[in-house]
Formats: sequence, C-alpha cells, structure tokens
Amino acid sequence: MKKLLLASLLLASGLAQAETTVTLNGVHNCCKSCTNGIVKAAASIKDVTVTAEGKTVTITAKSKNNAKKAVEAIMAAGYYGTSDDTEKSSVGASAAASKKLTEATVNGAHLCCQKCANAMADAVKSVPGVTEHTVASKASSFTVKGEFTEADLIAAMNKAGFHGTVK
Repeated sequence: MKKLLLASLLLASGLAQAETTVTLNGVHNCCKSCTNGIVKAAASIKDVTVTAEGKTVTITAKSKNNAKKAVEAIMAAGYYGTSDDTEKSSVGASAAASKKLTEATVNGAHLCCQKCANAMADAVKSVPGVTEHTVASKASSFTVKGEFTEADLIAAMNKAGFHGTVK
C-alpha cells in the first residue's frame, strides 16, 4: 500500500511540475533599469518567473497562457524579442500597413536612459525615408517624420529590441 501511495505522489508531483519556458532573444537590455523594467513588467502575473541576462529574457511559467501573458506584458513595457517557440507567445512582427507615412508618433517604447535613446535613434534613422525624429531619454513617446512605412519603422524598432505603438 505504501508503494502505491508513494508512486501516486511521485506521479502527481511530476504532473504538477510541468512548466512552460519561453526564451526571447534580441531584447534591448543595456542597463539595470532595463533589466528591472523587463522583470517588473511580468511581476503581477501569477506563477511566472522572468530573468533577463544580456539580450536574452527567459520566462518560466506554470501554464502556456501565463507565459503568453508575460510576453505580452514585456512587449507592453516597450521591449521586443524573438521567441524560440512562437506557439507559446505572441511575439511576431505586426502586419503593419505598407502605405507611406509622413509623420508618426511612437508610444510605449522603453527609453529609460541615454543608451536606450541612442539605440532607438539609430534604429529609427535606419528606416528608409526618415528625415527627423524626437527620440529622447526618458520620453514616453516620440515623433518620426519623413516618407516611410509603418512596417519599416516597426521592423527597425523590433530589430533593435524595442516595441512600441505607432500612431
């Protein structure tokens, strides 16, 4: 009887240990404030642990749904990375319109320090047709001007490890 109980407990504990791990690569993480922002973004999601080392963020969760929520929270905080398993997360370049824009405002990108602002400015300047921008450290939004597509702007931000909403 003891062996049956022990086997049942081991089986149950093995099933309870099933976790989902998502790794995001290429995330902008240049300083302690970036690292704290990444970790804090998912702190309110139950049964989720986030670690950020260099440009790699690892999310461990007790369910796929919570892992997905953590990825979404990290993106909402202004960070972007490519996932090792797209089924577990919603990370992916947005299907933005390819029509030409002459001005756009980007909201929600993480710009905690001058290194962040410099990296974002370099990303924005790499977009074909961009003539000026107002990227600044600690800004909650910035403006981009020129003749460019939303898709190109988002792709450049994502490549640099940032996420933001283009309006």
